[in-house]
Amino acid sequence: MEVLRRSSVFAAEIMDAFDRSPTDKELVAQAKALGREFVHARLLRAGLSWSAPERAALAPGGRLAEVCTVLLRLGDELELIRPSIYRNVARQLNISLHSESVVTDAFLAVAAQIFAAGITWGKVVSLYLVAAGLAVDCVRQAQPAMVHALVDCLGEFVRKTLATWLRRRGGWRESAPTCGRDRDWAPGRHP
Repeated sequence: MEVLRRSSVFAAEIMDAFDRSPTDKELVAQAKALGREFVHARLLRAGLSWSAPERAALAPGGRLAEVCTVLLRLGDELELIRPSIYRNVARQLNISLHSESVVTDAFLAVAAQIFAAGITWGKVVSLYLVAAGLAVDCVRQAQPAMVHALVDCLGEFVRKTLATWLRRRGGWRESAPTCGRDRDWAPGRHP
């Protein structure tokens, strides 16, 4: 009888470990890892490079790598719909790229505006596109250190604004959209 009790307690602990929601810290770490990969992919596409010492490539075939692939595909879709929005972002915002606080404050202002009317996956993708657009501008203007600040800022915004929404959906790994078939993805509307 004691063996049965212990095995059911053990089974409950195992199930609890699998059923738990991700913590804010995990969501932010994942958001930043996705941000680094997203920005890196956009920089490569622009013919630019960026050294991110903490950038460890996402595990191939892992769920977070799949999420990044989906975010990149959805980003391509959004860029096709609105090609000029995510290019020359710093010029559109009329900001100088020589001050970290100016760049991060501008990013946070745009992020707040994107999510002013609610959260959707389309808006999340738009957030990553804005960060990547600013990162491309920074590298082009010989300010690659700003990219790290942008990724950190992205993580902070996720912590303050998106963590609860993500957690309710099971986190990045469980709730990422599926290239336009997700109810929270709105490709025809401006994110």
